Amino acid sequence: QVQLIESGGRLVQTGESLRLSCTVSGRTASTYHMGWFRQAPEKEREFVATISRNGRITYYVDSVKGRFTISRDNAKNTVYLQMNSLKPEDTAVYYCAADISFTVSKKLDDFDYWGQGTQVTVSS
Repeated sequence: QVQLIESGGRLVQTGESLRLSCTVSGRTASTYHMGWFRQAPEKEREFVATISRNGRITYYVDSVKGRFTISRDNAKNTVYLQMNSLKPEDTAVYYCAADISFTVSKKLDDFDYWGQGTQVTVSS
């Protein structure tokens, strides 16, 4: 059974930085492409970033390009999301997800396993 556990979410001020972590257990993280998604109150869950199994390919939603960086340490079975220059509109529950398919995807439905989420709140 694959489990994803997110951590690192908290209340921060506008302009501050935060690093989220997602630890994979049950199977080695290198088995999966990994992604971060987020869901703000009364909004649909949306794609934020994804990284390939070997870390060489990354994709980001336009609204976070230049501010967020996804990375992974397969030796630690952990994926990270470094978030800089945070804005109030980044406030959401952030979810980590794992995708076992061949190609790197940005689509929510392509991801097979999900964590429980971690709350990020950015105050103005």
